[in-house]
Amino acid sequence: MTITAAADGSALGNPGPAGWAWYIDDANWRAGGWDHGTNNMGELMAVLDLLHCTAHRPDEPLHILCDSQYVINSVTKWMPGWKKKGWKKKDGKPVLNVELLKQIDAALIGRTYEFEWVKGHAGHDLNEAADDRARAAATAHQRGLAPEAGPGLAGGPAPVAAASTTTAPAPAPASPAGPAPAEPDLFTSFEDVQESGTGEAKLDAVVTLERELLEPEVRADASAVSYLLHADFRQIGSRGHVHDRDTAISVLEETASAPAGTFELLDAAAVDDAVMITYRLSGTGYASVVGSLWVQAEGRWRLRFRQSTPER
Repeated sequence: MTITAAADGSALGNPGPAGWAWYIDDANWRAGGWDHGTNNMGELMAVLDLLHCTAHRPDEPLHILCDSQYVINSVTKWMPGWKKKGWKKKDGKPVLNVELLKQIDAALIGRTYEFEWVKGHAGHDLNEAADDRARAAATAHQRGLAPEAGPGLAGGPAPVAAASTTTAPAPAPASPAGPAPAEPDLFTSFEDVQESGTGEAKLDAVVTLERELLEPEVRADASAVSYLLHADFRQIGSRGHVHDRDTAISVLEETASAPAGTFELLDAAAVDDAVMITYRLSGTGYASVVGSLWVQAEGRWRLRFRQSTPER
C-alpha cells in the first residue's frame, strides 16, 4: 500500500523562526521547528522526518507531495552530481543545507518513492494541512513555546529526528558565524544556470532562465519569480497592459495552472552585460512573439523588460 503524505516548511521572515511538518491524515502527522531557519530547511526537514518515521515500512512506496521545486529537484536531480563533486556546486562552493541533504540521501536507500509537485496555498487538502502545522510550529518558536509535535505515524517506532530544537542544521553560509541566508525555492537550479560564462554559454543561460520562467511550477512560486525579475522590471502584455514587477509576480502566480506553451527561439544576441532574446510562444488558440531583455544585476541575470505581440 502506498503511503501518501504532504511535506512542507515555513519560516517567518525567511530566515527566522521556522517550522516543518508532514501530514497523512489527522491521526498520522508530525511537526517541529527551530528558533532560526529558512523555508528550504523546513521543507527538507519535513521530508527527512517523514522518511525516518516510515522507515519500518520500507516495502511500501512513498508518495511525497511538495510545493517546493527546490526540494524535489535537490533530491531527484541534483544530489548525484553534488555527491560526485564532494557535495560542492559547479563553482566549487558548498551546497546549501548539506547536512540535511546527506541525511535524506542515506534515508532513501532501499526505499521506493515518488515526489509530486503541488501548488501551495491552492486548496490541496494534504498540502494545506502540512502548511498549517509547519506555520504553527514556526509561530510557536517565535513566541518561545514548544510546538505541537503531533502523533507521528500510528503503530510506528519513536522517530529518529527530534521534533523540535532551537538550532537548525548549519546552512553553510559564507561566514560560519553569519545568519542563515534567505533562500527562494528553485534557488539552486537558477544559481547553477547563472554560473554559465560567456559567448554561447551566456546566451544558453538566458534562454534557459526564460524558459524556466514560463513553467507553471516556477510561476506559482513567488520567491522564484522574484529571484529572476529585475527590481525595475516592466512588461507590456499582448493586450497592451503595462505591468511592474509586483503586478507581474501576482499575475504569474494567478495563471500558474495554465500550461507553459510551445517555445520556439527566433533570435538571441548579447551586448556587454545584456542579452536580448526573441521567441514565439504558442498554445491552444494563441500565438505571440515575445522579446525579453535580460541584464546583469547583483551578480546574476535578471529579466529587465518583456513585450508580447500577438501573431495574426
